[in-house]
Amino acid sequence: MQPLPNLAESRLAEAITRVGRDRFEAALWDLFLALVRPDNLIILAYRDAGPPTVLYRRTGDPQVFAELDQTYVAGAFRLDPYYDLHLQRAPGGVYRLREIAPDAFHRSRYFIEYYDQTTLVDEITFVVWPAPGVSLNLCLGRDATSGRAFTPAELETCQRLSPVILALATLQWPGLAESAGPAEDTAVVLADAARRRHGIALSRRQAEVALLILRGHSTVSIALRLGLSPQTVKVFRKQLYARCAISSQAELFALMLPLLKDGA
Repeated sequence: MQPLPNLAESRLAEAITRVGRDRFEAALWDLFLALVRPDNLIILAYRDAGPPTVLYRRTGDPQVFAELDQTYVAGAFRLDPYYDLHLQRAPGGVYRLREIAPDAFHRSRYFIEYYDQTTLVDEITFVVWPAPGVSLNLCLGRDATSGRAFTPAELETCQRLSPVILALATLQWPGLAESAGPAEDTAVVLADAARRRHGIALSRRQAEVALLILRGHSTVSIALRLGLSPQTVKVFRKQLYARCAISSQAELFALMLPLLKDGA
C-alpha cells in the first residue's frame, strides 16, 4: 500500500486545523482534490422527516447541480439510493453509487429524467451519523468534466481515509438538529398525496411498488425487497397502472414526482 503523498498530508493537516472555523469545507475540498481528484463535491444532511439540507456544493460545471434545489431537494431525493441508505440506517463509511444502486437503476425514469442530466458518471460518498436521525453525505462526483469513473485505487484511498473523514465531519457539524419527527413512511406520503391531488386511492402495497419501480428496482428485486413472489409484484404493478390510468414507467414518473414534491 502506497503512503499518502506529501500534498495530501499537508491538506489533511489544514482540514484538521479548520474544524469548527471558517473555510473548513474549502479545506476538505482541497484534501479530496489531492487524494482522488473529484470533479464536484456536495455535502447533504438527511433527516428522518423533511427534505435534505445542502451544507456545501462545489463544481466547475453548473449543469451538475442545475436541478438540485428545484427537483432533488424538492422531492426527488426520495428516489435516491443514498436517501435509502439513510432510511435503512446504513453504517457510517464509504459507499459507491454503482454498488448500492438497484439493479435497474440506470433504466429508471429517475435516472433518465434527473440523474443523467447532471452528467455524473460516478459517485463515492462518505456517510456520517453526527446525531440521532441525521446522516451526512459527503458526495464526491465525477462528471462530464473528466468523463471518467473513479479507479479501484481511488476507491481504496477513500476507504482507508474513511475513519478520518467521518471523524472530521462529526466534529465539524455537531450542532445539526436532530430529526423533527419520526422516520418518514414514504409510501404513506405518496399515497396521501395521490388521494389529495388526483383522487387516486392507492393501497400501501401499491404505493410501495410504485416507489420501488421509480427507484430502479426490477420485478425480481421488488419481490425480494417486499418478500413477495415476482408474479404477485406483477399483479400489484398492473393494479397500480390501472388505478393511475397509465401504461408506462415514464407516465408513472411524470405523475408521481410532483406528488413526492408535494409531500416534502
